[in-house]
Amino acid sequence: MNNRTINANRIVVKVGTSSLIHPSGAINLETFDQLAYTLSALNNQGKELILVSSGAIGVGLNKMNLKKRPTGIGAQQALAAIGQSELMTLFTQRFNHYLTDIAQVLLTHDIFDYPKSNKYVMDTFNCLLNDNVIPIVNENDTVATDELDHKTTFGDNDQLSAIVASHVNADLLIVLSDIDGFYDQNPKKYVNANLISTVNHINEKTFTVAGGSGSRFGTGGMQTKLLAAKRMLDENRQMVLANGKDPRVILDILAGKQIGTLFSNDSTSNQHRDLANLNQK
Repeated sequence: MNNRTINANRIVVKVGTSSLIHPSGAINLETFDQLAYTLSALNNQGKELILVSSGAIGVGLNKMNLKKRPTGIGAQQALAAIGQSELMTLFTQRFNHYLTDIAQVLLTHDIFDYPKSNKYVMDTFNCLLNDNVIPIVNENDTVATDELDHKTTFGDNDQLSAIVASHVNADLLIVLSDIDGFYDQNPKKYVNANLISTVNHINEKTFTVAGGSGSRFGTGGMQTKLLAAKRMLDENRQMVLANGKDPRVILDILAGKQIGTLFSNDSTSNQHRDLANLNQK
């Protein structure tokens, strides 16, 4: 099997709630440790890394021994506040073990809408990266709301990761989820579903095979991942969607191994399959 060509120095990694939280609601400590190990190893190699982490509400549910997400906005925001603190405690413990410094960056959508605030947050990212500190990004759920023309929410962390990758001029976005990549049909429903190794173009037909929402702990689904991928393609950047069960897969992705789905404008990529044609069945 031929390897891919992935040349990336500034990398945004997004990890979903389903990778950090077991289906039972318990914390997946192994994933936290493997993620910290992998990003620390890459940081030591001189890579510039930004981690976009979901999981605040999922961790909050576990902390408060709750079995389901509350329906009230205030209750959800309070739970996110509790969970965000616990989330950073877990990351701090594991990254400290691998002698790597991290920083918390909480964002709202409007930060990118206003030039002055956008400049300040970009200066923050650049200073952290120059100091070999890994920023850990999440949406500021405790204050994010949508009111009239004042948009503060990103909607989901797939979109947040793509927006961050765009603004920091990242070479690559790696999205770790609970699925191996993008398929020509839902692999949870159809045993003959085929994993698409490379996607060079996204159109309306691509979205028709991406139904469904995320888990009870998170908000993302394949639709949101395709939206993130489309943004990357539109800006001539690359994105890889892969299973985050073992975050050390990031090392294999950067080594060029055929893992997950690569979204790239490079039409010479190996195993290219045009989804526009694929969906004409």
